[in-house]
Amino acid sequence: MRKPEATKVATYRLLIEYDGTRYSGWQEQRNARTVAGALLHALGEAGFPVAELGGAGRTDAGVHALGQCAHLRLEQRVDPDELCRALNRRLPRDVHVLAAVPAPASFHARHDAVARSYLYQISRRRTAHAKPWVWWVREPLDVDRLRAGAALLAGRHDFRNFAEPPTTRASVGQVEPGRDSTLVEVESVEVVEDGALVVVRMVASHFLWKMVRRLIGTLTQLGAAQLELDQLERLLEGAPLAPGDPRPAQWTAPPSGLFLERVLYAGDPPLAPVRAITRVLAAPTLGEGAAGAPDRAARRGRRPARPVPRTRRRPPPRRGRARPG
Repeated sequence: MRKPEATKVATYRLLIEYDGTRYSGWQEQRNARTVAGALLHALGEAGFPVAELGGAGRTDAGVHALGQCAHLRLEQRVDPDELCRALNRRLPRDVHVLAAVPAPASFHARHDAVARSYLYQISRRRTAHAKPWVWWVREPLDVDRLRAGAALLAGRHDFRNFAEPPTTRASVGQVEPGRDSTLVEVESVEVVEDGALVVVRMVASHFLWKMVRRLIGTLTQLGAAQLELDQLERLLEGAPLAPGDPRPAQWTAPPSGLFLERVLYAGDPPLAPVRAITRVLAAPTLGEGAAGAPDRAARRGRRPARPVPRTRRRPPPRRGRARPG
């Protein structure tokens, strides 16, 4: 898309939330439904002349966002509130613009970001209502082991074993010239229990393609006692994998539980405490009504009383009519 001179355009910072279930990611693609494509379509219908639209992160297919940030350059100035209203009237139900504010002409949603935070929701039970936004892990998870693994992830590591190879990344436009390093500084990883969910937050300046989902999958292997801490430490050293080594690519968590929580810029307020986005309570137990009475008697060590059989009274013999003599 053509970039006009900065002096001739008005720049806006957009804050967007979306359910990524129906979309092939953020980035506009041919013959695929994307979030950026839905926004550009709405902008065209509203009559706003778009010079450029760029997001802070290319979320994968099926990944959601609570606070995706984008820069929007228009060839004319508009009222930001009217811009929000016009877009939300035309956007599909699973994409919503939370805010639009004027920004400096040089603002770039991706280059100016100082950190990104992702949330991942792991469900410890099967749920009928939250399936599009969680990953149900069938194996019992030791949350203390998850936290021990999360503590190892913080810091500067070579995450090449948790990302796609450079040739694969380049083929889909996930590599920038001069920025092909697999070294990433992870600021923090938190693990919080909320009802039947285990919520993991990861914060870093940037993430490699599929890195978050493979780290989540690896943590679940650790929590299920299928992987040990020393094995995770070796994976974080970035050494090439040898035959028989554990392979994080095989444990890639599904996109359903992943949310781009926030994109942080200089001067932004800090992140709020971690909490679940979708409520999944612990499975309720059946109440004890009349049918539960025998069970209570059994728990008290007594045999339940047998019901007294009801006896049926025989009807009196039917007398016939007297015959005429």
